[in-house]
Amino acid sequence: MEVSEILKKLPYSAPFLFVDELLHVDENGATGTFTFNENSDFYKGHFKENPVTPGVILTETMAQIGVVCLGIFLVGNELNSESQIGLTSTEIEFLKPVFPGEKVTVISEKIYFRFNKLKCRVKMLNENSEIVCEGTIAGIIKVK
Repeated sequence: MEVSEILKKLPYSAPFLFVDELLHVDENGATGTFTFNENSDFYKGHFKENPVTPGVILTETMAQIGVVCLGIFLVGNELNSESQIGLTSTEIEFLKPVFPGEKVTVISEKIYFRFNKLKCRVKMLNENSEIVCEGTIAGIIKVK
């Protein structure tokens, strides 16, 4: 499946789409990028005088690029408009802040994919190639 097809099949749209580019995807993992728009509403209250990207948004970005894009690739043409994609577990360690306007790169490595459950090791790098967060994320794809 081509990268452009995977991006079209993502079940998200702005303002909740956190994938700008999908750079690579194969049966073992995915790599992509996203730049956090400094005008995003969540920066207005997190934190008032020193905005930082919330951990839940970082986790969602890692899940969309590292797990959902990979899952769509693995399921391939079985995915349809009635398919459901859901998060089942996360364990993320946050190491550095991500500020408004920053571009991040997400890299995932498949741990396993069986019974339509996908578990990956995922890390996010900042523009200096420093790890800002890393951990494991799992999700399930129900194909109807």
